[in-house]
Amino acid sequence: MAVHMAPAYRGPRFVRIAVALQTLTLFFQAATAGLLLTSAHGGLLHDVGARVMYGASMLYVLAAVLAWRPGGASLRPVLYAAGFLLLASLQVVLGIARLPALHVPLGILMFTGSVLVLLGTWPGGLPGHPGTDG
Repeated sequence: MAVHMAPAYRGPRFVRIAVALQTLTLFFQAATAGLLLTSAHGGLLHDVGARVMYGASMLYVLAAVLAWRPGGASLRPVLYAAGFLLLASLQVVLGIARLPALHVPLGILMFTGSVLVLLGTWPGGLPGHPGTDG
């Protein structure tokens, strides 16, 4: 007799994937920012990457909300995701305004923060902090 069991909820894994994608796109943005100085195509790559990074930030918000509401997870990832989306919006404004003195440090801050959040989502998490299982 076969027993049908419902699949386990995958919210935290979806959050992990969304944060990983956001981190990867932020790294791509750092690389293409360097290409702006050396290549004619650097500007186009950075522009396209900005759109993808913004989409990845929106995906992170969606993943965090989906993990929080039906899965009963903490509200903290939703607040982190909303903060990253706010920072991504500020990055777009600073980039369009051509203010590299603010745009570049904020990009570094976002990448570092995204890496830290990504490390915190892995089972075991950061040293001294509990991770999420999923």
